[in-house]
Amino acid sequence: MYTIAVTVPLVWLAWLVLTEWVPMFPLNDLRADNRRERLGDAAVNYPIPLLIAGGIALDHQASRIAALALCLLVLAGHVASWWLPYFGISTAAQRESYTRDYARTLKVLPVQGHAVVPDVQHMAVGVLTLAMTGSTLAVTLTR
Repeated sequence: MYTIAVTVPLVWLAWLVLTEWVPMFPLNDLRADNRRERLGDAAVNYPIPLLIAGGIALDHQASRIAALALCLLVLAGHVASWWLPYFGISTAAQRESYTRDYARTLKVLPVQGHAVVPDVQHMAVGVLTLAMTGSTLAVTLTR
């Protein structure tokens, strides 16, 4: 489980890098005018999985707990960014960002009646986030 817990955050990071920088329409909808925003998001998001993987790799109880806390923050952020808005709890800024950046991307969930719909790219992020949180929790509780 230790190897999985170190690896999953790195896979999560690789998925983010791939989907935020390699055009793969309709999986993503990259545009030149949102490059600066993507750079800012990268500066905030990319260190997090490195800190999680590093916290697990250090193999100290305190570093594993810190890694788990980061996982829980990532999970909460994902839920707040995609799932709460899907079920009707969203801000104007979230709806505007969705319309501008994600309205044309691939979705498998019903779109009608929803102002924000998680696309396939972000559903994969959610699955990886759950795997990252679960494996980090397992390692934290068992080592």
